[in-house]
Amino acid sequence: MRTIVQQGTRCTALAGYVRPDTLDSALAARAKGLRVAAGCTDLFAAVRGPALSGGILDITAIPELRAISETPEHWRLGATATWSDIRLAPLPPAFDGLKAAARELGAAQVQNAGTLGGNLVNASPAADGAPCLLTLEAEVELASRRGTRRLALGDFLTGPRQTALAEDELLTAVLVPKSAAAGHGAFLKLGARRFLVISIAMAAARLDLDGGRVRHAALAVGACSATARRLPAAEAALAGARADAGLAAAITADLVVPGLSPIDDLRASADYRAAAAVTLLRRAVAGLCTGREAAA
Repeated sequence: MRTIVQQGTRCTALAGYVRPDTLDSALAARAKGLRVAAGCTDLFAAVRGPALSGGILDITAIPELRAISETPEHWRLGATATWSDIRLAPLPPAFDGLKAAARELGAAQVQNAGTLGGNLVNASPAADGAPCLLTLEAEVELASRRGTRRLALGDFLTGPRQTALAEDELLTAVLVPKSAAAGHGAFLKLGARRFLVISIAMAAARLDLDGGRVRHAALAVGACSATARRLPAAEAALAGARADAGLAAAITADLVVPGLSPIDDLRASADYRAAAAVTLLRRAVAGLCTGREAAA
């Protein structure tokens, strides 16, 4: 296994707050019901007072959980890898969408502290990392004292602020199979302003090309449904097509909207989100085709 990023910090233990430096110690603490912290950019903003009385398990001092590495089968992104870590890591072009999300996720302070695992376990419908990872066929690795299991990201995210994580489990890594790390990725988001904003809609795309045609397309939309979603009907419409300026036109509302069930909230209506999702997907795909043509 080739390790790309691996950083460690000192173990800390205070009353009601545990910061172990080994995974075994963290799993033992998790089995006692402690609430997990992995960056705290959302935890302390959302949870206060009695909700924290059971104690906090800070997993950011465990070196192996922050490592970004390559194995013969997978790219492995540690759960506590920060968004800055991801942005700076030498990952293949298929991860360019995830890196674009990392650049736009909050201010520099948030990117330096916020973690990939925290973003997923928090399970906001507007979690910027989710659509990109869905296009990369990502799995999550879940560990407890009972053992380790893997789960497709789409099965792990079960609803708004809801996941399949058991009470005694930690999300330890995100695994991207080598077969899904092909082609180029892109990410676009729509918000009330350019940065420091919760997305109204966002789209991720990955195109794997063969001789100027689409061998495989992966498309996903976030912030428009209870969870981020892949769009197999729209993907099928791109398969085999020429990767040129006209490719984006194949992404139509009737292929996108039925797979989303867009939501209404204070930021936007369902109809607006549906239209935005189609536009963002078209722009992401067009950008990938333009980048390819420019490189040619």
